[in-house]
Amino acid sequence: MLKSKKKMITIALAATMSLGSLFGATASAATDYWQNWTDGGGTVNATNGSGGNYSVTWKNSGNFVVGKGWNTGSPSRTINYNAGVWSPSGNGYLSLYGWTRNSLIEYYVVDTWGTYRPTGTFKGTVTSDGGTYDIYTSTRTNAPSIDGTATFTQFWSVRQSKRPTGSNVAITFSNHVNAWKKYGMNLGSSWSYQILATEGYQSSGSSNVTVW
Repeated sequence: MLKSKKKMITIALAATMSLGSLFGATASAATDYWQNWTDGGGTVNATNGSGGNYSVTWKNSGNFVVGKGWNTGSPSRTINYNAGVWSPSGNGYLSLYGWTRNSLIEYYVVDTWGTYRPTGTFKGTVTSDGGTYDIYTSTRTNAPSIDGTATFTQFWSVRQSKRPTGSNVAITFSNHVNAWKKYGMNLGSSWSYQILATEGYQSSGSSNVTVW
């Protein structure tokens, strides 16, 4: 996360699956996880829209994470989204975000950001979905996690230039997973949630995102 988290709140089933999504490959297309978390400060107004849509406006916020995706992540999922609105003023990320256990890893694929581009210990690069991403690791020590206070590693793929928003785009997550493995960065064997997230800290702005 952008800063230390105090607690996780408001996790709920989010989308209605169509009949077609109950069969075959389309099953992974329906989002079933909604996250709306803030550590307080300022104003964060999030709306869980229909299907894979969500929106959020924030003003002088503390740390927050709002996103939609899947209760169980996958290393082979292709995440499609359209950020029809992405307008941060200050610090914010638009990213694929999730966790694994065994080992406890917090991971990001950052497509665009506000005033701060995240970094860490540089490992290499990966080219995917029309852009090149820098790969970093970082460590959080005695920090809040999905398993309470813990020390854990963060994996990052951060696009070298901000990805344009307002059209349908995809994140081929397997490209990042395979590149991370190449650099000795192995995700855990147990998958927690996986979302297309809007995050902010000490900033203002708005976003409207549809995920599938």
